[in-house]
Amino acid sequence: MLFDEYQQETAVTAVYPSPGSITGLLYCALGLGEAGEVQGKIKKILRDDDSVITAEKREQIAGELGDLLWYVAQTATELELSLDEIAQANLVKLASRKERGVLQGSGDNR
Repeated sequence: MLFDEYQQETAVTAVYPSPGSITGLLYCALGLGEAGEVQGKIKKILRDDDSVITAEKREQIAGELGDLLWYVAQTATELELSLDEIAQANLVKLASRKERGVLQGSGDNR
């Protein structure tokens, strides 16, 4: 599946306040907090499971990553951006950083 195909399919389940407005964008952007759910599950693996990732935990994390991906797709949709184009631009940016030896470090414009 291509990113843009996934993005289009998420529209089928996009039920939230005021799509196409700042409220719709805010709703989707706030959903990016799902990243914290991923972090929480991984943190509990460290704390409670001696850092052992079971099949069950892996499946739970995959579910949270799926939720996060949905919100990423809908945030892009609200901004009229293409996930394919976002992904491609990110790869170009990272390849440039690698070529210039600045993958590590900080700052958006390195």
